[in-house]
Amino acid sequence: MNNMVPTPSLDEIFAPEGVAVVGVSGSGKLGFAEMVLYAHIEIGAPAVYPVNPKYDKIMELPCYPSILDIPDRVDHVVVNIPAESVLDLLEQCVKKGVKSVHFFTAGFGESGYEDRADLEKQMLEVARRGRFRIIGPNCTGLYSPSGKTANIVNVPYDPGPVGFLSQSGGHASNLPAFSALRGLRFSRVISYGNALDVDEIEILDYMNRDEETDIIGVYIEGVKKGREFRDALQRVTAKKPVIVYKGGKTEAGLRAAHGHTASMISSVEVFEAVCRQANAIQVDNLEEMQDVMVALQYLSCFPGGKRAALFGSGGGPSVLAGDEMEAVGLSIPRFSEETQEALKAVLPVDGGIFMNPLDTTNLVDPDAIAKTLAVFQDLSEIDMAVYHLGFHPIGMWGFGRFSDEAYLEDIVEVLAAFRENSDKPILLAFRPPQDLASMEEFLKTQEAFVNNGFPVFHALDKLALAMNRVVDWYERFTDRS
Repeated sequence: MNNMVPTPSLDEIFAPEGVAVVGVSGSGKLGFAEMVLYAHIEIGAPAVYPVNPKYDKIMELPCYPSILDIPDRVDHVVVNIPAESVLDLLEQCVKKGVKSVHFFTAGFGESGYEDRADLEKQMLEVARRGRFRIIGPNCTGLYSPSGKTANIVNVPYDPGPVGFLSQSGGHASNLPAFSALRGLRFSRVISYGNALDVDEIEILDYMNRDEETDIIGVYIEGVKKGREFRDALQRVTAKKPVIVYKGGKTEAGLRAAHGHTASMISSVEVFEAVCRQANAIQVDNLEEMQDVMVALQYLSCFPGGKRAALFGSGGGPSVLAGDEMEAVGLSIPRFSEETQEALKAVLPVDGGIFMNPLDTTNLVDPDAIAKTLAVFQDLSEIDMAVYHLGFHPIGMWGFGRFSDEAYLEDIVEVLAAFRENSDKPILLAFRPPQDLASMEEFLKTQEAFVNNGFPVFHALDKLALAMNRVVDWYERFTDRS
């Protein structure tokens, strides 16, 4: 009878009707299984079932001895039991008619033991016979806000345009959590670990088709099917931006990657060449991936080049800012004499710098910002405007003014007017302060700008590096379109 059942699609897997969490504890222990159970409760999953023969109830939910004892439909099973017990569980999944099984459990092929690699083969045989899919093993699984499935807590459960596939469970959990206050929102996140069944190729093709996903991030340590991966990457990058963070570029990193997910790749140089040929955006760490995603999600338009008008407060910091930005690829061109005179006509001249970067004593004032942006709005000698408060932390030099909602509303209004009337994007850089009192004000300021759709970065060199990569990508993308 199972031969008549079609293999579930990833659409079905990302939106399960019933989720069983096997190996969850009711003893007060806080581990991955307990977090997954709680996350499904918090996100409003249609149905979630704890499974453990030791307990009658966990988190106020009835707890079942096995998945076969659950009276209702189960689509997705999250597994946190020892590797030695998984074959019996998978046979139960066949009888229950589940669609997908996610193994948080480790200790399979990545362990280096031959018998554990053989165990993986047996697991896959059962899955094929039972017509269900395996996510992992050795991974954290699925997060899909619109599908009401989650594997992490303390993150926004509202969906957004960013998809992320990751061999690392830690990165798959950290990226949505760390980027939440910068406004990034996700359509699908999947940690796929050893890729016994569902792999990066299938996920890439799925996210390429997925209408909820506009931007795709990839953390990858190695691929088993290099040519198929190259072809899939090229298919996706023809339609959507793809940001790739390759883990394991050094000898030590390669050893760690192999021990982590049993992944190997013959040549880092070949992998990077494949990414370049496909026009993927390559980054070196998770923080850079966040910065590029913020730019792609929040840019009002793509700049026509890399020339930035930089304005903010502080002479020495403005010099440092210009150095930092040009060092990673953006250009801070000298303003023409005509532009300098136009700025001097509306801003205080004494103590000011007008050549670019622009620095005057009142550039924390909404009226001064408005006058500056009025000059920049149709300026042909620049491609983007960058406003920074990163070198005099909010709270130290702001004297509490940034906690004033009316003050923030005025600045937001000024920036929004520029965004609506100019063909140049406006970007913001605010360096986080080093004291707790100022941090509260900083976060409130960041929230005000993010909620109004502005890209916020935590340092000017990070902003510049992200924009350098985005401009390069966009130029190649439009050339190929």
